[in-house]
Amino acid sequence: MPATPAWPPKSAPRLFVPPPLAQGSQCVLEGQQAHYLARVMRVGPGDAVILCDDQTGEWAARVVSAGKREIVLETVERLRAREDVPDFWLCAALLKKDRFDLVLEKATELGVARIQPVVTRRCVADKLNPERARTILTEAAEQCARTALPELAEPMKLEHLLRQWPEGRTLLFADETGGEPAAAMFAAHHGPAALLIGPEGGFDEAERAAIRALPTARPITLGPRILRGETAAIAAAALWMGTAGDWSTNGAGDWRAASRN
Repeated sequence: MPATPAWPPKSAPRLFVPPPLAQGSQCVLEGQQAHYLARVMRVGPGDAVILCDDQTGEWAARVVSAGKREIVLETVERLRAREDVPDFWLCAALLKKDRFDLVLEKATELGVARIQPVVTRRCVADKLNPERARTILTEAAEQCARTALPELAEPMKLEHLLRQWPEGRTLLFADETGGEPAAAMFAAHHGPAALLIGPEGGFDEAERAAIRALPTARPITLGPRILRGETAAIAAAALWMGTAGDWSTNGAGDWRAASRN
């Protein structure tokens, strides 16, 4: 006899929906999500859909009814709890729209817990469309089978960020004028951390002095080459995950999980 196909199939579409999800509960999808399931994925009654709510985890759901404008799903079983993520923030200066979109997408894939857009004197942009940004985060998480979304903060001027910086969080400051090699600093670090990346033109002298005056700031260097803002943010976040975060056996016990379970 042929083997019984696995359920839910790996090819089942994945969507983030508002919390909370629970076994046996129904979820009604409308708008773009309904259009995606009905017109793009062509789901019908009985088909499987994977749902995540950024709170309780990942659930297998079954399509109850599929209309042109509304899809009704019933949750069947929880597949995974919401993943733990390192307590690591990315504080990145705003860039041109397409470049910052890339930072948002890759930070989500890498497992950053919080993204804090920063406005500096040399920023070419000072605003962020929050709806568009959250769509980018959500789609990146769906495509990478993640069960957690990064928290997205409102853009903040650098001086305000420094003024209210939490005392117990180390600020790893990518300073183009020099500092401790990033890999060595990350590997030696313990506890909550954040990475500060500047804009295309870098920080000016007054901003650099203000950052270095912060007691928890630690200047780092990202190597001998000049990196664009989006490259620096992505490369440094990946390096942190590999040396101090949950990519590393050595670093796995050093970070504090940021979980909403």
